[in-house]
Amino acid sequence: MSFLARGEAGNPWFSWSYVRDNSDTIRDALLDHVAITVWSVAIAVAIAVPLAVLAYWVRPLATPILTSASVLYTIPSLALLAFLAPFLGTGRTPVIVALVMYALIVIIRNSLTGLQQVPGDVREAATAMGYGRAARLLRVELPLALPSILTGLRLATVSTVALVTVGAAVGSQGGLGALILSGFRNNFYKAQIATAALICVLLALVLDLLLVALTRALTPWTRRAKA
Repeated sequence: MSFLARGEAGNPWFSWSYVRDNSDTIRDALLDHVAITVWSVAIAVAIAVPLAVLAYWVRPLATPILTSASVLYTIPSLALLAFLAPFLGTGRTPVIVALVMYALIVIIRNSLTGLQQVPGDVREAATAMGYGRAARLLRVELPLALPSILTGLRLATVSTVALVTVGAAVGSQGGLGALILSGFRNNFYKAQIATAALICVLLALVLDLLLVALTRALTPWTRRAKA
């Protein structure tokens, strides 16, 4: 990696020279960050929504499911990655596994809340129309719970973007976190640290805006209700 920006006015917090000379490295780190985030959130959704449905259908399981997911969320990220690394290696896999574990509670809680907020008379009407439990879930309850589910998805995505950076601290792939850590190790190279941190924030903002647009597209009735 080139560090020509060092000769410019000491050690500034931002340098176009650094961005220009290291554009390929920054791009690769960004793409790695996006890939880890997307995989982690997608897997978390695939696990969390069925768990929320199970907690919704079998009420006694709601507390154990939420408690278990909450306990996973409280595990320090560095300790979790250090525990997973000997079993899963130091590539993307342990980082994704850890991020999935952290995203579960947010998505489960919001999905379960959305399902529980479906009006009782709506459920009764669906049952009277001949919908079984599965059909009622797919055609009535999940669509009505979608705004809450997507809110959980947004929260999980933004937090995941931030947590990806921690993966670099244990030798794993950490996307933009690898640049941040490298900047600290390289005599506190401010331009590298600030550039990676700024791109990370912008990535979280862009993904959140995309999910807001997706929410608006998938739930047009919420806009009509507000109007």
